[in-house]
Amino acid sequence: MSNTPTASGFWSYVVECVRLLYWIYFKPFTFERWLRDIHPELKPINNPFAKRAEFRTNPRLRRYVGQVWWLTAVVPMFVVLLVAPIYTLASGESFNWFLSCLFLVGWLIGRVLDRGGDKNRLVIILIIFAVVFPVTVLCGQFLSDVALAVAGGVAVGVGFDVAVGVALAMAVGVAVGVAESVALGVAGSVALGVAGGVALGVAGSVALGVAGGVAFGVAFGVAGMAFGVAFGVAFGVAFILGVLRVYFWLPELLWILILFLFSRIGERVNYLRYLPPHFDELIILPLPFMDVMIVEAHRKNPTAAYQTINYLINSTNQQKVAARAISGIARDILNSCQTLRDIEDIANQLTWIPSPPPKELGTVLPQLLDISQNVKASMEATSPYRQRELLNIPINALQQLKNSLAFGKNALVATMFGSIAERWLTILETARRTLEETAKQSKEIRQVYIAGNSLDPQDAKNLFKGRIDIFQQIENLALAKQPPVLLLYGGRRTGKSSALKYLPHRTGSDIIPLFVDIQGVAATATTLKGFAEKFAQQLQEVARQLPRKIYLPDPNTDKLAEDPFPALQTWFAEIEKTISNKRFLLCLDEFERLSELVQVTNSRAPLNFIRHLLQHQKQWILLFSGSHLLSELDAYWSDYLINTYAVQMSYLQESEARELILQPVEEFPNIYEPTAVDMIIQLTRCQPYLVQLMCYELVELLNRDIRKNRREADTAKVTVQDVEKVIPTVLERGDQYFRELWTSLADSDRNLLRCLIQSETPTQQHKSVIRKLVRKEILTPEDNAFQVPLVKKSIEQFLEDE
Repeated sequence: MSNTPTASGFWSYVVECVRLLYWIYFKPFTFERWLRDIHPELKPINNPFAKRAEFRTNPRLRRYVGQVWWLTAVVPMFVVLLVAPIYTLASGESFNWFLSCLFLVGWLIGRVLDRGGDKNRLVIILIIFAVVFPVTVLCGQFLSDVALAVAGGVAVGVGFDVAVGVALAMAVGVAVGVAESVALGVAGSVALGVAGGVALGVAGSVALGVAGGVAFGVAFGVAGMAFGVAFGVAFGVAFILGVLRVYFWLPELLWILILFLFSRIGERVNYLRYLPPHFDELIILPLPFMDVMIVEAHRKNPTAAYQTINYLINSTNQQKVAARAISGIARDILNSCQTLRDIEDIANQLTWIPSPPPKELGTVLPQLLDISQNVKASMEATSPYRQRELLNIPINALQQLKNSLAFGKNALVATMFGSIAERWLTILETARRTLEETAKQSKEIRQVYIAGNSLDPQDAKNLFKGRIDIFQQIENLALAKQPPVLLLYGGRRTGKSSALKYLPHRTGSDIIPLFVDIQGVAATATTLKGFAEKFAQQLQEVARQLPRKIYLPDPNTDKLAEDPFPALQTWFAEIEKTISNKRFLLCLDEFERLSELVQVTNSRAPLNFIRHLLQHQKQWILLFSGSHLLSELDAYWSDYLINTYAVQMSYLQESEARELILQPVEEFPNIYEPTAVDMIIQLTRCQPYLVQLMCYELVELLNRDIRKNRREADTAKVTVQDVEKVIPTVLERGDQYFRELWTSLADSDRNLLRCLIQSETPTQQHKSVIRKLVRKEILTPEDNAFQVPLVKKSIEQFLEDE
């Protein structure tokens, strides 16, 4: 009875050693994770005896070291004992037990010596060869063989880690016992080749295969040419076969074929656990059908498929199989969409796909996920009309995706996703028509006003009103024989950015307007290289979004990284050659932000680039858009912007503002009493942002009353009382605009406005300040009154809060 625990412990130890040997050759990723769990610095290539100082505090490390030593010492002996009789029976030749045992004795001695750690390895190997070389030269064949066998065993035992050491010890132990001369060369080469190939990597296979063949060919000289050639050829071929693991791949190929055939008639998900990578993490040659089986299993059990994919990615070298499976599952899910809700749910269903996605999905999957997200946003809108309006965004994106696939270079991607884009587009367009009918029957008033961001032609369409004089003026100046530098200036949120975005739709075909948001570019780039790259990227994107798409050539990325702005100059010249019969109107919005880049980088390279563009690139015309005149900028700007023509963006004309209020879009109902329209005009002074904001809040007010049955939908009208009621809301929602206006003023400007609000009379000393505020459209030139009553109300609130 007392021996039972000891016997049980012994066999448990043996099982652990066998498992360790299996992990070393078939599950190296599992082995490496297991070692990190024992010790964070321990790796398979490390000699664990180097950490003997930690044996006392880390019993798992001490146990692992013991198992490694026994494996490397005992396994080669067992293999020789097993292979030798088989060789003798198969070949009829006698096995040289003497040399083989001498080598294994040397191997055992080497393993004992290696317990001292890495620091003694080189010294031991040098001593061995210093002793062996004279023996092989001075003594007879017998003593030379003995010396070489023992020395070889010691050297291999000392010189390699557990995986390579066991493999080479087994190989050499068998090879030296097989035969002599040419037979020894072939046998040894095959044994070494297979063992080394399995134990080492692909790079090691090629290098060691070639080196082994050459070394042995040279070492045995002319007399041993047959030996050298035989050894070299056999070693190289066997080593490469070992690296490719053909000996394991053949049964694995048979196994996967059997699995695939059985999966045709059974539950496919049940066979995932038996895929070869679950037993062999280091499969080099491809195995068929694995990705197909995972995709098919996903249709019944997604969780099992995801677990298999995660295992392949994180615990094997089968990442390509996982990528193909991910692509197949994604196509399956995308193809299954039949309704708007299906498309909406795609973003949730594919959240598990890693980022970036597999190359088979390219840039298409992220675009489809964005479309799904936009569909979800449209469905969460508060009214059918707003849902319809928001649905235009994914519809436009799908149309662009469909066109890009049709004209793209990747035929495989176009084939895979073209039909998906077409099906989705049909579903969304059908939903849009349904929402349009629902919106017409709805009692609520359509919310069409946009207060905040600049208007985009694709979304806002006809909501942009007026500015015909601005468009004509810009076009005439741009087509002049010697066009000046254009400066479009005006207060915040007067519609400058919106006008530039609508410019391609309002000018002739001779001009190609290209809009660049300098604020956006400068916000994400803090270096000259980063700015130039973002600048070029935005130009290309804008050109592709023009009414008539233009595909600009790609800039030289290497030159951009090396010297950004000279590279941009070369790129602009290349664009001129590509499109030689047009003029490019480069519109730099929020151009003042270039000053921040100049300060951060301490370089005026961006401004030098602009000057070079003005002087040498005749097809390029520059338009700067901002809220400052040149006289209000740093002095150095005047050196770069010569011959500048200023175009002021003021408030809307009253007729334009009335059109925006009464007819923001076609078939908009008449919801305003005339006196209410007059009051909106008076309070906003036709400032476009404030007109949009006030009308937005008035529509929201009417809809709230309609929902609560306070008003009848057919007769609801905006009254003067309604306008007065929403003033506090307008001031609150527009706080950022009003506060930015107030803080942008100088102390002298704010002091004067404070005096006017307190009904104090300005003095002669205030004349220059008054002229400045009149130019900024804050005060009227006649009686020093506030031009925009809402601005006055907001400043009164700021002063009360001080």
